Amino acid sequence: MARSAVRSSGRAAALFAALALISPGHAPASTPAWPDAAGRADDFRAFCGFVADTYAYADTSATDWDEACRYYAPRAAAAADREHFVGVLEQVLGQLYDAHAHLGTNTDHSPRLVPSGASIVAHWQQGKALVSAVRPGSDALRAGVRAGMAVLAVNGTPIDAAVAARLPRFLRRDDPAAHDWALQLALAADHDHATIELQVGDTTGIRTLHYQAPDRSDEAQGLLSTRRAGAVGLIRINNALGQSGLIAAFDSALDALADTQALVIDLRDTPGGGTSTVARGLLGRFAPRTLPYQRHERPQEMRETGIRRIWVEYVAPRGARYGAPVTVLVGPWTGSMGEGLAIGLDAVAGAAVVGQPMAHLRGALDQTELPHTGIVVRVPAEKLFHVDGRPREDYLPARLATAGVVSASGDPELDAALALAARPRPHAYTGPADPAEVVQ
Repeated sequence: MARSAVRSSGRAAALFAALALISPGHAPASTPAWPDAAGRADDFRAFCGFVADTYAYADTSATDWDEACRYYAPRAAAAADREHFVGVLEQVLGQLYDAHAHLGTNTDHSPRLVPSGASIVAHWQQGKALVSAVRPGSDALRAGVRAGMAVLAVNGTPIDAAVAARLPRFLRRDDPAAHDWALQLALAADHDHATIELQVGDTTGIRTLHYQAPDRSDEAQGLLSTRRAGAVGLIRINNALGQSGLIAAFDSALDALADTQALVIDLRDTPGGGTSTVARGLLGRFAPRTLPYQRHERPQEMRETGIRRIWVEYVAPRGARYGAPVTVLVGPWTGSMGEGLAIGLDAVAGAAVVGQPMAHLRGALDQTELPHTGIVVRVPAEKLFHVDGRPREDYLPARLATAGVVSASGDPELDAALALAARPRPHAYTGPADPAEVVQ
């Protein structure tokens, strides 16, 4: 959903009033190519008000948003050009430490989006930043980066310092999630680093590895690929969940695999999100009848009226149903709508969701366009849940036993998923007896 204007209500109205005290006067009648200080101040107020009104996770965030906006308002008004203004907005938005909140533009100095622009994922363990996943097919994998390595430095900066530079400064309390967010951002690096230098340590000692940052054309990959592995069909969906053409391509692939005894859907390369229309189109091929696939909640309405707004999104059957068992393979580059499709296949098809934890991108996005600069701002506006009540970002797949496994294909996770799918198991799933019973 997009907004053409930002409403001022409640907390946002109070923030607007505070920011107005330090904002320049009214803009002149003629509007220059780059807005003057008054225009920039107006856009910044619109930006802060939109987030204050809309952001769905303010109740769990440690961010002091009002204080962050007061601090950065003079810097936004003083930004002499678009690059500096974007940089200020990025710094403020970073105070949410939410990888799903982002601008619709960037500069050479902007941080890459996570997970789309990341080649590796790491987590803190006993004070060390340990690599937990490397993007399949990435230059980082070819360069030798492997899970279990300790990251010592990125682009010549010690990892502790690189993370400290990214940490939000306007927090009411310390939050480990903020440290994890800053770590992923530091490892993804900025757009001006085409080559990333990673210093790592493992049992073989300390090494410096170089790899190209992700710069792939999703169109060149095609929408999906498919093959058979014995009696098991495989559909690998590329980063195309926002392209309507995927529905017809998926229909053709599924029809060609209609005689298989099981199906694996590989969602490990869907970091860019997509649309609910495409997801429901795919899910409809597995639905025995109209069934719920995810629950929504919009906290903004509760904040403004005191009344909770909760609704359930349904999937209707579409075309010939594929009724054999389904296994869904996911990982850290399964993001946003990829995560929604995974939990939807669980709910609608009784699919076994396996692999590594997903991207944990929270919520469904809303956006606004700032009136003077035209910059688009996107933040999670709706909380999303599995139909059983679990927050989507907390959903965890079953782990595959791949440690120490030698894979002839070079993809032990996929081999394990195909082997799991080939095992006999009941496949008469018809969904919950009463869909209303599973919506909490």
